[in-house]
This record gives sequence, C-alpha cells and structure tokens, in this order.
Amino acid sequence: MNFTRWSARLPGTQRRAAARDDRSSVPAARAEYARPEGTPAQPDDAAPAPSGTATAEGLHPGPALDDLSAREILGRLPAPVALLHGPDHRVAYVNDAYEAAFGPRPSGVPAAEAMPELDRLSVLPLLDQVLRSGTPRTVKSRRTTEGGSYTVTCTPIAGEDGVLVYAADVTDHAEAAERLRTSERRHRETAVTLQRSLLPQELEQPDDLRIAATYQPGGTDAAVGGDWYDVITLGAGRTALVIGDVMGRGVRAAAVMGQLRTAVRAYARLDLPPHEVIQLLDVLAAEIDASQIATCVYAVHDPNEGQLVYASAGHLPILVRDEDGTVHRAADPTGPPLGTGGWVHTSGTIALPPGSTAVLYTDGLVERRSEDIDEGVASLARALSGAKGSPQVVCDRLIRSLGVTAEHDDDVAVLVVQHPARTGADAELFHNAALDLLGGIEAAPRARAFATGVLSSWRFPVELRDLGVLATSELVANSLQHGTPPMRLGLRRTDRRLIIEVTDGDDHLPRRRQAEPADEAGRGISIIASIATSWGSRRTPGGGKAVWCEFALPQ
Repeated sequence: MNFTRWSARLPGTQRRAAARDDRSSVPAARAEYARPEGTPAQPDDAAPAPSGTATAEGLHPGPALDDLSAREILGRLPAPVALLHGPDHRVAYVNDAYEAAFGPRPSGVPAAEAMPELDRLSVLPLLDQVLRSGTPRTVKSRRTTEGGSYTVTCTPIAGEDGVLVYAADVTDHAEAAERLRTSERRHRETAVTLQRSLLPQELEQPDDLRIAATYQPGGTDAAVGGDWYDVITLGAGRTALVIGDVMGRGVRAAAVMGQLRTAVRAYARLDLPPHEVIQLLDVLAAEIDASQIATCVYAVHDPNEGQLVYASAGHLPILVRDEDGTVHRAADPTGPPLGTGGWVHTSGTIALPPGSTAVLYTDGLVERRSEDIDEGVASLARALSGAKGSPQVVCDRLIRSLGVTAEHDDDVAVLVVQHPARTGADAELFHNAALDLLGGIEAAPRARAFATGVLSSWRFPVELRDLGVLATSELVANSLQHGTPPMRLGLRRTDRRLIIEVTDGDDHLPRRRQAEPADEAGRGISIIASIATSWGSRRTPGGGKAVWCEFALPQ
C-alpha cells in the first residue's frame, strides 16, 4: 500500500496545499506593492525562508504537509483510524489510537473477520454502500461491548478502492445524554405517580348509574398534564360528576389539579347548584396560582328528574347517547376557564333518561393539530353513536376510535356514565312513591300511614320498616313546624338503600344541635342522625329545601 500516493488523495489535502502556496506568495506581493517606484528591492523584502528554517528568533515552524506521509498524519491523530482496501475490505492500516481502543489488527485480513467492533458499531453494512456510491456514511453514538460510544464516519478514497474509517469517541457526550434522559424519565415518572395518586383510586358506584373512567398520560416525549375526574355521591340518590384539565405540564400542573379536585369534593358536600360550585372554584383557582388556567365541568344527576344539571368553565360539551344511538350535545351555558374571574356562571340541563350514556372528556381525546377541535368533537359523537357495552367497554372503544395510543402527545381523561334501563326482576328493586302533604297537623298521621303501607308493600323487614316510619314522622313534623307549603313526602328504594325525603317552600336549612333536658323540641334531627345511615339537606332550585335520610338495606 503506497501511503505517500494515498496522502495526496486524502480529502482536502490538495486544497490545503494550494492554499498554502497562495499564502506563501502574499508577503512578497505586499512588499513589492509597498516599495516606492524606482526603489531597489532590499534583502528584507525577499520571500519567506523555506520550511524548516527559523524565520525569526525563537520561532521554528513544523514540517509542511507535503513532507509528511499518510502514515505519519494518521498515526498522529488521537482518534481511532483504519484504512480498508478492496471489495472485501481487507485491513491495510490501523493507527495507534485504534489499537489502544480496540487492540491490534492483522493486515490483509477482511474486516468482517479481524474487526468485530465494526459489526457491533453497525459499520460493516455501510462499507459496501460507501464503495458503490462514493459517498461518505456516518453512524452516530453507537455503543461497544466495552461500554464506550463512538460516532464512525466511513469515507471513500478516490481511485484506490478503499475506505477510511474514522471513529470519534463520544462516550462522555453519550453518558451525559443518558443521564439527562434518565433525569427526565424520573421526573416524568414522579409526575405520573403524583397525577395517578391524586385521581380516584376507585370510583364510587351510585345506585342508579354505572360509571367507568380512563386516564392515559401523554407519550414519553410529552410532559404529564393536569387532567382529572371524580364521582361524588351527594346523598338521596344524587350524584355529582366532574372532569377538568389544568392547562399546564409536569408536577406543578398535577399539584394544582390535586388542590382543585379536593376543593370540588368539599364544595360538593355543601350540595350547591353546579354554577355555584364553579363560581367558588373560579375564585379558588386564581388564589392557588393565577398563572395556571383550568377548565372544568360539574354536573349533578338526580334519579327523580332523569337529567344532568351542569355548569361548565371553558370545558368541552357533554355528549349523551340515547338508547337508539342518537347523540345529543350539551348546549350553553359555558363560561370562561377557572381562574379568569369576572364571570357569573349559570347552570344548564341535558336529559339522561334510562338507557342513555353520557361522556365527559378532556381535550386530549378530541384535539388534533391538523384539524379544528369541533371536528374532533364530531368524530367523538360518531364513535359514541355506535359504542355499546359496559361503561369500561365504551371507554376503551372511544379511546381506540379516536386514535389515542401510548405515544399520544397529550393527556386523556374520559368519564362514561350510563343510566341503565331496568326490566324484570332488576326493576322490582327500584321503586318510588310520593305524597303531597296538604292541610295542617293532620298531614303527619297521613304521612305515617302512607309510609307504613309503602314500606310493607316493599317487603322490608319489620325493624327497618319501623325505623323508616319513625324517620318519616320526624322529617314531616320538622317540615310542618318550620317549613312552608308546598310540602311533599318522597320514598325511594334501590337495590342498596331506602331514601326518605321531605321538601317544602322554606329555604332555611335545618342543623343538628344539642337540646337541653327541659326543651320540648329540637331533637328531631338528632333522632334522624342517630337512627339513619346518613342524612342531609339542600336548597332546591325553585326555592325551598329538601331534607333527607338514608337507610342501608341488609345484604
């Protein structure tokens, strides 16, 4: 192998030599131009001294490139270099750096046999491509079995049927990149763990509804967002449904989401109308972090009304699928996102009859960069119209239909609520009965007689029937004494509980207090709290209040 002949063919060698010749003539030309006309040339104006001689005291330039062979040039490089020759890529030369990195390599042996490191670095398949195309090829940051990482460039040598292999050690860069990826992965895992821990670990399952939810964080390249959902039983068969999205990323968004979800549960216990809950959340969101904007929809289902009463703060509309497949979209009212302030929210309604399915979701399910979000909502409506099965099955089908995969670039939360249509023996476990309380104090004995007959027809045990009649008597007496007409007694049984509720036209909510021994009144609510599984009260939308209690049925 003629290294001297190869040195002139190395890429850039001829250009550097030509550039050196040009630079060597510049000082003489400048001296000639600067000499006054007619002035003879001086000895100092002579051309620079030849390479290898001192041009000034203490300065000794190194040898010129033409004075070095290819072996000397490649041998002085700190990076591993190998020269391969012929169609089978036989080893022609490896420099000292190559031997230090991978060990000595015998000359004349094909690289496939003598240089296993090239196979581990995925270089061997490139050698034929480089020879055929005459174009350099590079593989970046490949790891060897020894733990080092190299970026390898294969360059064809014109006219010699050879390839120069140059390996740059990028181990430090690769390790730094791996540490960064590990840090980002741990940060993401922390955010996902926090996010999931703040979501309900097990959804509450109301008597009259069947509910399932799905949360899927964005792909590994996407930071975790602040999507959340919740199901809250309010008592008397009523259920609150909430879904929201904090418009941020990472642990901070998840932390804000956790505070909002906790606040929603606290406000829900007050049994306020949906728009009042949203109004309170709006103020709280601004206090938590004014830079974090969140959307939310809060809805309440009452089995006696067969509808969802909801309020939305900048969130996407609820979709409801009827039993025949028709999909309805909740209309306004919709206010601005939480934390913006200055807006009076209002409540709206959408029917949820038996056999229907409602879907609450976040924008990650329907938002795509290539299309308007209304098109995504329309796609979801089409997918929902054909989605049948249990709530979890519907969740999974919607996720698949909308093309959400593990690599999706945004968080997705979906809450599916079904109001089942019950028939046969299942329907026998759900009954309602109501009595308008007309007149004065004579309404109390009528209410007790009505409750006795209804509870007997529902075949409750004697002990539970007696407790139900006692609770009815106390609730009606409390309403007759402190409430105003119209008054109404409602009895409802489900497969799990007996619910007794009395409504009247007065909006002052009762409270439990400790009656003095000499007091003749004030013990009604205390008696209810003692004998019932739970009790509560709320203001009704048309003015007035409802006071209720529940008894768990023996299983």
